[in-house]
Amino acid sequence: MTNLTQVSPRPACRAPQPRDWVCTAIQRIEADINRSADTHLIRVPLPALPGITFYLKDESSHPTGSLKHRLARSLFLYALCNGWVGPETLIVEASSGSTAVSEAYFARLIGLDFVAVMPRTTSPEKIAAIEFQGGRCHLVDDPKTVYGEAAELARKAGGFYMDQFTFAERATDWRGNNNIAESIFAQMSQEPDPVPSWIVTGAGTGGTSATIGRYIRYRRHQTRLCIADPSESVFHRNYEDHSVLEVERCLSIIEGIGRPRVEPSFIPEVVDRMITVPDTLSVAAMRVISDMLGRRCGGSTGTSTYAALRLAEEMAEAGETGSIVSILCDSGERYASTLYNDAWLAARDIAIAAPMAQLEDFLKGRGSLPL
Repeated sequence: MTNLTQVSPRPACRAPQPRDWVCTAIQRIEADINRSADTHLIRVPLPALPGITFYLKDESSHPTGSLKHRLARSLFLYALCNGWVGPETLIVEASSGSTAVSEAYFARLIGLDFVAVMPRTTSPEKIAAIEFQGGRCHLVDDPKTVYGEAAELARKAGGFYMDQFTFAERATDWRGNNNIAESIFAQMSQEPDPVPSWIVTGAGTGGTSATIGRYIRYRRHQTRLCIADPSESVFHRNYEDHSVLEVERCLSIIEGIGRPRVEPSFIPEVVDRMITVPDTLSVAAMRVISDMLGRRCGGSTGTSTYAALRLAEEMAEAGETGSIVSILCDSGERYASTLYNDAWLAARDIAIAAPMAQLEDFLKGRGSLPL
């Protein structure tokens, strides 16, 4: 069993960083925030489920194309304000892709070098996106070794391991400061059901679910939080039994969510429901919702969309009305050679034609969701 306390130790003591440089770096990040508009909240029609409205928070419109833009920005500000990063610091991160793209962007923004330690199975499109932002990729065969490899690489180079998996839940101000939860509720304020019955998200670091769950409680909303988790992941197992901290491998093909170990930022106590989703249904839902929107969404959007539809089906059967909000995490263009490649899916025994047809029938009011 992995000793989680040893994987992500508190950064070692460092000499004070030049205050003028730190102030300039923070100002550059704040200016980037000021240049950025909020992400759209898309209403997705569900004519077969009258009285229930479904929304997707489109995080793919960030400058680096995913939900992880918010996290990377918060992580950099957290590290800078803690005095952990200076003008010569190499930034290292363990990532399945999207966080690394965003961290590479912010590293270049403040003039720092960046290296991402990633599983070798990461999509080529994500690797190319990291390199486009000026980062370098260090690929490993075993996904469970990314933590140790990143920490050791940073140690040898005298750099800083950003460690999204530990710091995600504390780097973001969950009380407000334009976090994703605050943004969702502000954008829902003029809708027919402004306080969602459910917010659905996946869990990779656990930071997004921690932020949303805490914010819901802080603002005293009746909204419930559901995590959509790949079947191979450990998070839903830990939710049922907190003693389960690790699985041998997380073989899910859905990048960005699902993990082989329970990350330090995952807070199960703020979660109201876990729905496990097989990869086949995630990809099928990804394809269906992409067709509905007229553009490609990533795999984790399919996972959360399936869970949201499951909740909508349950609400309809119970005679309930209300709204459900989920997250469009990133663009499907990052998965053109994988999740949108039928030959690639067939080689992994992922057959989506039947569940796609069943999902489409469900959305037309014919039949139930595939299981």
